[in-house]
Amino acid sequence: MTSTPDQDHVAAGNGGGVATLDPDELPTAATRTVPWLRIGVIAALIVVAIVLAYVRAGSGVVVVQAVTTGILIGGIYGLVAMGLTLIFGVLDIVNFAHGSFLALALFLTFGLTQAGLHVYLALAVSVPAMFLLGVLVQRGILAGAMGKPLENQLLITLGISLIIENALLLFFGANPRSVALSGDRGVPIFEAVANLSRILAFVGALLLAGLLYLLLQRTRLGTAIRAVAANDTGAQLVGIDTRVIYAVTFALGTACAGAAGTLVAPLVTIEPTTGSLFNIVAFVVVVLGGMGNVVGALVGGLIIGLAEQLGGIYLPGQSPLLSVFIVFVLVLFLRPQGLFRRSA
Repeated sequence: MTSTPDQDHVAAGNGGGVATLDPDELPTAATRTVPWLRIGVIAALIVVAIVLAYVRAGSGVVVVQAVTTGILIGGIYGLVAMGLTLIFGVLDIVNFAHGSFLALALFLTFGLTQAGLHVYLALAVSVPAMFLLGVLVQRGILAGAMGKPLENQLLITLGISLIIENALLLFFGANPRSVALSGDRGVPIFEAVANLSRILAFVGALLLAGLLYLLLQRTRLGTAIRAVAANDTGAQLVGIDTRVIYAVTFALGTACAGAAGTLVAPLVTIEPTTGSLFNIVAFVVVVLGGMGNVVGALVGGLIIGLAEQLGGIYLPGQSPLLSVFIVFVLVLFLRPQGLFRRSA
């Protein structure tokens, strides 16, 4: 039995009873417009950043190229972060192994393409495989860590990450590998040029992110997931099996990492440690967008993608991560809870 949206709001707290909804908690017109106002402010700041980048570069072509590349890579960052923030929002687990799952999907995609399968058809294998792995990891390892101190969870997920990375190193060695997309070419976009593989990865990431959002908002499973995220005790009172929801949610998160790994396979050098960079960026995106906010993760991914590329104009010769962390620190200082509130 799953809950209805109304039941999500009346579910009990940790006390074990059922309480009525406080009228003060009902959304008002003011609370509904706040996110839109915030989005407007963010958009205005992005426009200002682009204008300043143009002044700095003195070339519109350079800025258009940076913005185009930033948006395209930001979509991938958003997909990776959506899986990570979904896991945190429901299970309250900070998953340090998320990037390693992405690396595992990269090598799986590499193996499938070597066997003759088209790189994007590999999604039909990598996503279910990573989903199944997520179920096994959650039920076999992480279930015992639920409700335990945070440091226990961090050490467990860090241990899983190290096991995956070293297993990949053992079986595949340290030599970098790559996946080629047949017919890959430069595609003109306004005054910029983007590889077809990068465009397809962005489109695929947005489609999968949209499917995940629809799953969470328009299905009975999604209603159950949101109910558990809002109040796991109340969800149990209305008949939701939280153990199943925890396993499915973690599996969905790892499936997002798997999908992202396959989509970026033609764009990156495939090594056992490739997932570490995505892991760092994904954590920044999750905090930026609001811990547990799936839509915020997608928006945060786009912002970080733009910051990474525009930072190359402001700070030439520096690591792209420098501008990412500058934005990260500014957001933490001005709005520690992230740009968007935590949402069930």
